[in-house]
Amino acid sequence: QVHLVESGGGSVQTGGSLRLSCAGTESATWVAWFRQTPGKEREGIAAVYTPGDSTDYADSVKGRFTISQDNAKKTTYLQMNSLNPEDTAMYYCAAAGSVFWGRFVPKSYTYWGRGTQVTVSS
Repeated sequence: QVHLVESGGGSVQTGGSLRLSCAGTESATWVAWFRQTPGKEREGIAAVYTPGDSTDYADSVKGRFTISQDNAKKTTYLQMNSLNPEDTAMYYCAAAGSVFWGRFVPKSYTYWGRGTQVTVSS
């Protein structure tokens, strides 16, 4: 059983940075970060294929966010830079053995954390 726990969310001003952590990802083949705001679908923003350390990003965060792993700490991170109010959301970590429906499709992922809130003020 995979148990994921996110941390690192908070409130920052536009242009600021945050680093989210997702503990418990050591046995996952795919790890991704999603975000969701009320009334909207959950959006996949960053994913890593752990065997090859291959990463992918949604256009909305490319160049600003970086997903990385620390296998010794059994943790996956999401470094978020140049934040803006449109990044305000609940951020979730997800893990899977395979991503049949696509790496940014929520139903591809079996395990989910409870989320951590990120709020960016102007």
